[in-house]
Amino acid sequence: MSNCIKCGKTLDLIEIGLYKKLVNRGASEFMCKLCLSEYMNIPVDILDRKIVEFRKMGCTLFPAYDPDEK
Repeated sequence: MSNCIKCGKTLDLIEIGLYKKLVNRGASEFMCKLCLSEYMNIPVDILDRKIVEFRKMGCTLFPAYDPDEK
């Protein structure tokens, strides 16, 4: 698994997908959601809402959306 290039946190597939969707689809290094939030000056709660939206749309950069998931 990859680590955040800024803080070193271990990343999950959703954070990797978010970075690819918002920054560079061909990226091989990524930022965690918090560092990406700071970098793009977007609140984390907005990024969380966008993640749900992208997953509901069926974006292949994210795991499938499960409505029972928190």
